[in-house]
Order: sequence, then structure tokens, then C-alpha cells
Amino acid sequence: MNAAPPKPVKSGKSKSVYGPGPGEQIDERHTLSVLVDNEPGVLARVIGLFSGRGYNIESLTVAEVSRSKNQSRMTIVTTGTPSVIEQIKHQLERLVPIHKVTDLSVEGPFVERELALIKVKGTGDKRIEALRTADFFRARVVDSTAESFVFEITGSADKLHAFIDLMKPLGLVNISRTGSVAISRGAEQV
Repeated sequence: MNAAPPKPVKSGKSKSVYGPGPGEQIDERHTLSVLVDNEPGVLARVIGLFSGRGYNIESLTVAEVSRSKNQSRMTIVTTGTPSVIEQIKHQLERLVPIHKVTDLSVEGPFVERELALIKVKGTGDKRIEALRTADFFRARVVDSTAESFVFEITGSADKLHAFIDLMKPLGLVNISRTGSVAISRGAEQV
């Protein structure tokens, strides 16, 4: 659950070791929920908007949410100053196949999750420690051989990063991540 205001992120743009001065803005992480028509070319238009203006996409997921209305939902995680985030939202709203843009980071509490498949190679003590760590993080073993495991873990990006960091010395081989999906909390449709 994310009820706190958007997290500041290091941008490397601050000119002072004491932080931003008057008039300077700090980059923030925002999760945008974008309801679009499910048709060819929509994703390319959204990506073109971001790349054409030099905005970064940290995570992007898309899936159909209404077959009867032929609509999909994009969950976009991006960073920028508050003014850049406002520009992104306004420019997204102008694209024709987009029905609604919601900045979940400012609309209120929301739930955000990501799924990762993580392959770890190891034997002996490292294998046992990898299984203990996975149990602590509630990661499931979805594939196992005599020399490796594939773990499935779901949670916040911070949880996934922590699990990955602990698996590195235990024989981390490969990572595949879905990117964030998010939805507002409560009964309202946002």
C-alpha cells in the first residue's frame, strides 16, 4: 500500500551538497494508471511521447481490462520533477486513444505490486540459505533441479530489490520482472 506522498529520487541535478536550493525541484517517483483503447499503435504512441520529450519510463505494463469496451490499462512508473510529471499527464490526456489518466501517487492510497522470477544456482549451504531466504520473503519455488531453483516472488519493488540483493552472493543467475501493476484502494473507481 502506498499512502505516502511520492518518493523523492536522486536525480544528480542538484548543484549543492545541502540539497535543492530555492526554486529547485527534486525528482519524484509517480505511478500513472492510463485507460486506453485496446488497438494497434497505442503503445507506440505512448512510448513515442515519452522518448520524444526525453522522459524516462521505469516500468510499463499493459493488459486488457474490459473486453466489452475494448479497453486496456497501462501502468506507467516514471520519475521527474512535479512540473515534468504534470507535463507528462497533460500530454498523455491529449492522445486520442486515451480515456483517462490517473496519477495514483497523488490520488490517495493505492496498492502496487510486481512479480519476478529469479533463478539461483547453488549447492550445499548456499542452496539451504537460498531456500531459507525465499521462505522468509514468501517466495515460491516454481522450478527446481539438483543445482538450481527458480523462485517466484510478488511484492513492492523495494521487496524485490531486497530479495535480489540477498540472492546475489548465493548464486543469482537470472532475473525476469513484470514491472509494476497498481490499483487505487477503496470502493471508488479511479
